[in-house]
Amino acid sequence: MLTITQALYDQIVAHSRADHPDEACGVVAGPAGTDRPERFIPMLNAARSPTFYEFDSADLLKLYREMDDRDEEPVIVYHSHTATEAYPSRTDVAYANEPGAHYVLVSTADTDDAGPFQFRSYRIVDGVITEEDVRVVEAY
Repeated sequence: MLTITQALYDQIVAHSRADHPDEACGVVAGPAGTDRPERFIPMLNAARSPTFYEFDSADLLKLYREMDDRDEEPVIVYHSHTATEAYPSRTDVAYANEPGAHYVLVSTADTDDAGPFQFRSYRIVDGVITEEDVRVVEAY
């Protein structure tokens, strides 16, 4: 199960909606070994695409060095789907290289802020997708 604060949940959704019609992407880092997402890190989608996301390699290297210096790890790796449901694509599975991370997908197919959207979390290990419950809390 992914446990996330309302503030982080809201930041991920806001970033996903702001980057629409392109896919948004980012990381939420947390103290190594805790599985507790704490630090929201929106990233630039270097692909600038409505159907694909790609972290900028220089930004990603900088992020991993920074997380290493802070004794953090990527607890959540998130991105949005702009026209489809919040379920990992074959490309998403191929790029899922953090077996301990929660992979969050937000569907922004309905962008009028009035209708429903999807916020779903998965574990992706060795190509196997497992959906997990998401629990939103005010604080840890």
